[in-house]
Amino acid sequence: MFLLIKPEREEIYEKTSLSNAIDKIYDATVLIEAYNGSKLNNSGTGFFYKQDEKYAYIITNEHVIRDGLRIDIVNSNDERIKTEVLGKDEYLDIAVLRVDNKYAKKIATIGNSKNTKIGDTIFVVGSPLGYDYRGSVTSGILSGKNRKVRVKTNDEDWLMKTIQVDASINRGNSGGPLLNINGEVIGVVSLKLVEEDVEGMGFAIPIEYAMNYTEYLENNKEIKHPELGVKITNSTDTATLLKNDISINQEKDGVVVLETKNRLRKGDLIIKVDNNEVKDLLTLRCELYQFKQKDKVEITFIRNGMKRKTIITLS
Repeated sequence: MFLLIKPEREEIYEKTSLSNAIDKIYDATVLIEAYNGSKLNNSGTGFFYKQDEKYAYIITNEHVIRDGLRIDIVNSNDERIKTEVLGKDEYLDIAVLRVDNKYAKKIATIGNSKNTKIGDTIFVVGSPLGYDYRGSVTSGILSGKNRKVRVKTNDEDWLMKTIQVDASINRGNSGGPLLNINGEVIGVVSLKLVEEDVEGMGFAIPIEYAMNYTEYLENNKEIKHPELGVKITNSTDTATLLKNDISINQEKDGVVVLETKNRLRKGDLIIKVDNNEVKDLLTLRCELYQFKQKDKVEITFIRNGMKRKTIITLS
């Protein structure tokens, strides 16, 4: 006969809990509401990334506040505060707001997405569907890096370089923080694929890319994206190539130089920027916009059938 003795108290330890990491970001996350008069046009999420003696600064998506004449936030103390929009950029899909410093209970810890690996645990804090569900936390894994997602900006197509995650993302999560297991921000949640056959595919802007431009936006400076200083066309644009008396291997992806003022020459086929493949004008612009003006980049190109490389300072 065996005697079963129950302990007076059972203790449960959750080894995989994210609670400590969530504590680092929860009070730094805010609901964002964009109003036109008394009408709520849109809502999303943002987070405090910086503060000084007077102000606290918030990052969110540009598309969250785009149609708002008045932008309010609701912080973790349930205080509703009118914000000042300092700057925004549609191509970056980033906007910077500020409020009085007293409304920021906590400031997010900024990490780096470059140090992450596919399969790493990640989580998202946001406001899906607005006020009632603000402060919602969802988790998953990092599903992919350097994903290029096609979006429409200023009535033209644009490729956004993103981090792919499988955490649940819904309307209202846009602009919120994507975090690693240490509670460090590694991305700004931006979009998800909404199709009948697609589930669990969300995307975030790498945080280092967003932070590259916060100083410009804080000072309401226009962001002038870098250029190669060449006139180019797609390798598949046979009409333009014939017009410019250029003959290339039509089976190769890339962009062809038509006019130049740097080390490249007319007829060169650009195939890589800093070891990232260039398939067409969209991917070239996507890769270049990861840099700033005056940055030096390595360009891989084909000239007379030979692969070559050169360093170009972006204009």
